[in-house]
Amino acid sequence: MLSMKNVSKIYRTESIETHALREFSFSVNEGDFISVTGPSGSGKTTFLNIAGLLEEFSNGVYELDGQNVTNLSDAQRSRLRNEKIGFIFQSFNLIPELDVFDNVDVPLRYRGFKAAERRKRIDRVIEMIGLGSRAHHVPSQLSGGQQQRVAIARALAGEPRFLLADEPTGNLDSQMAESVMQLLEEINRAGTTIIMVTHEKNLAKRARRNIFMHDGRVSSNESGLHLAAATA
Repeated sequence: MLSMKNVSKIYRTESIETHALREFSFSVNEGDFISVTGPSGSGKTTFLNIAGLLEEFSNGVYELDGQNVTNLSDAQRSRLRNEKIGFIFQSFNLIPELDVFDNVDVPLRYRGFKAAERRKRIDRVIEMIGLGSRAHHVPSQLSGGQQQRVAIARALAGEPRFLLADEPTGNLDSQMAESVMQLLEEINRAGTTIIMVTHEKNLAKRARRNIFMHDGRVSSNESGLHLAAATA
């Protein structure tokens, strides 16, 4: 459902040229749970931005769900991104003045869903993340782990083909991180494809595949503990 072939990304200024991705090739199958790790500067964020259609690339071919996205216009990329991709960020990115229900509602309003359909979707995902009783709490009334669960619900409400998670446990203590990781695993078992960038090796190994990046390339591609246990 996602395929990159020899994708390169070069940042240029008047005096310097930086290769963030170097002939990067990578594929994702439906139902995958993939962790992406690597040192700072290895290209993880650039890869995630390109995968999420937030950033263009310099060379190569990127196909998303069978569609070549290489030469799409900004409007076409935006529409495809809104329909196919859900984002989870380290900093949650919730709107502090809005309660849980309305935070999840924002992207659904943007996509033009009618009120009844929005409520149905919001109620379903809020119950899924275990915060049905807190639907009308604002972010400041929630713990960090609960706020990240709301961010996950917001991403899921649009029923994306896959989730891109950028350090989803980076701002959480170990107990909250475990709770969020368990939720992501449940979501993956239900059929949602997940690509997760993380620095936490113990969490990375719980994904079905571990991708290690170095100098803008895939340095290694291994099965995670999750997959090993499932196939034992």
